[in-house]
Amino acid sequence: MTARDVELSVILPCFRGALVAEETVAELKPVLDASFRDRWEIIVVDDGGGDFPPQWGPDPAVSLIGLDKNLGKGRAIREGMARAGGRARIYTDVDLPYDPWLIPVMAEYLLTDGFHLVLGDRRLPESSFQNDLPFPRRAVSSVATFLIGTLVTGGFFDTQCGLKGVRGDVADLLFPMIRTDRFVFDVEVVYLALRFNCSIKRLPVTPGRLTHGSTVKPLMDSVRSFGDLMRIKRRAMAKAYESESLRALVDAPLRRRLSEMRERVADFPAEDD
Repeated sequence: MTARDVELSVILPCFRGALVAEETVAELKPVLDASFRDRWEIIVVDDGGGDFPPQWGPDPAVSLIGLDKNLGKGRAIREGMARAGGRARIYTDVDLPYDPWLIPVMAEYLLTDGFHLVLGDRRLPESSFQNDLPFPRRAVSSVATFLIGTLVTGGFFDTQCGLKGVRGDVADLLFPMIRTDRFVFDVEVVYLALRFNCSIKRLPVTPGRLTHGSTVKPLMDSVRSFGDLMRIKRRAMAKAYESESLRALVDAPLRRRLSEMRERVADFPAEDD
């Protein structure tokens, strides 16, 4: 399958998750087949776990990227995005924490309704999800939410929900600007989307199969998160986040509508004096 044939790319970052990835691919394939037939791909990114067998790949539409060492979920997703060819690109955790049928729904918002990003949001009233996470993971999430709301996104978005979709042309321009490799990677994605005035659709989430252990290290990840947030703020103050191409892409519909409106006014016959 060539990049031209792909409508939807699903990116699954993992660390020592070969067995889980195999289960997840088996669960996702009928969902993607029903929605996109043979116009989808799954990209599994092994973040230095090294537990995948040689020549792994249960289907020609499923590919594996193996990183030499553990670089973080953010880096894994960036590598997957760089390889992806889909007009819609969605990433989620390899253990499918949310209903897999949300994935084709998100793709439709990107491909049919023209949104630049679609974000799962656990804060929406319609959302339901498993909240019986271990205390360390809840603690890290709480700290991250507070810092993010205070320093970056104003608390409007659930940046840490592990289900996000980006339109392919937007992803090609947005992800090369991302510098964060680990826990706060998602914050940088949302921050840049807001900075460039991308159109964002928030979707409620429902639970999937969150049955596998977390690799979160509470103290270390909290310290890293704060440092990464400070670096995002410094890069923003230094005007390191600039992309005229992305700004032009996002602004194109407005410019087109303004031009059409001016043409209508110009073509409208003037009333006789």
